[in-house]
Amino acid sequence: MATAEHEITAPVDLCLPDGRRLAPAARGWSRRPLHTANLRGRRFRTKRWDYWAVLGDDLALAVTYGHVGYLGVATVWWVDLRTGTEGGRDVPAPLGRGLRLPERPGAEPLRFRSRPLDLDLTDDEDGTRLVARWDEADGRPGTLDVHVDQPPGHESLNVVIPWTETLFQYTSKHQARPARGTLRVGDVVHHLGDDDGPAWGVLDVGRGRWPYRTRWNWGGGAGPATDGATVVGLQFGGRWTEGTGATENGVLVDGRLTKIGQELEWSYHWDRPLRPWRVRHPDGSLDVTLTPRHDRHTKVQAVVLATEVHQVFGTWAGHVTTEDGTVVRVDGIGGFAEESRSRW
Repeated sequence: MATAEHEITAPVDLCLPDGRRLAPAARGWSRRPLHTANLRGRRFRTKRWDYWAVLGDDLALAVTYGHVGYLGVATVWWVDLRTGTEGGRDVPAPLGRGLRLPERPGAEPLRFRSRPLDLDLTDDEDGTRLVARWDEADGRPGTLDVHVDQPPGHESLNVVIPWTETLFQYTSKHQARPARGTLRVGDVVHHLGDDDGPAWGVLDVGRGRWPYRTRWNWGGGAGPATDGATVVGLQFGGRWTEGTGATENGVLVDGRLTKIGQELEWSYHWDRPLRPWRVRHPDGSLDVTLTPRHDRHTKVQAVVLATEVHQVFGTWAGHVTTEDGTVVRVDGIGGFAEESRSRW
């Protein structure tokens, strides 16, 4: 599963000095974040977000801090996969008021304050701490305090997707980062990581300018391989990268990234999202299937913005292959897959 894509190994600006056009040197991928998103102008076409997810055996949660031009959003969401019970809080910020994302992701804390939700995302030398306080729809208080570790040498998948000179996206995808902490809703406390079973952090950083209408697939997950000793991370994308010469596909084995330069084959049913989702490399070197337990279905319809997403959570089984040809099998590792259809 080798790739012919250009690997970037030194810091680089995403844009030319005008902040509007993609810098030629920014095209490619890297094993750690190296791009500075020096975007300028075109406010309503510029999209910036940090999305975090934490995956436990029976609990999944997500935190969004984003500004997509027309609208900003701060969100905490959680689901108990045993019961299907979900909750959290979603606070819109018209024109992104109260939200600020730096050019270098992780360079400064992300904070949001409102009556129903306070959110802090803070990086330290060992990883990132996610802290939130909110009111559930039924009035119960909710709190989140989770640390997502950044182990030394643990790699990520960072890539620029170039549609045109003026439409492009830098994405930084992190999988299989150990996480630990607590989610409290009313009198119920959920523990993640440590002695309560492993939990894994996911990060999706986005900085760029998108076409008005887009569709994408995204999938990921983490957990021990069937040998019990190897940790595998999955990172898949699709649709939105087709025809660009770049992908956001790769697998992590014990923190080392194998970059996949080819588009993967996705098989699933939009109208029946709780059926299996299969992702396969055309040569068979990667073939995994997600068996869903829960569908997070969201739909927004506004004047200039509309989006609908099926994001399913469940377990992956199958096999992946590393860049040295080693086949690694997984069975029952936690993860997710989604399709998003947007006009934004």
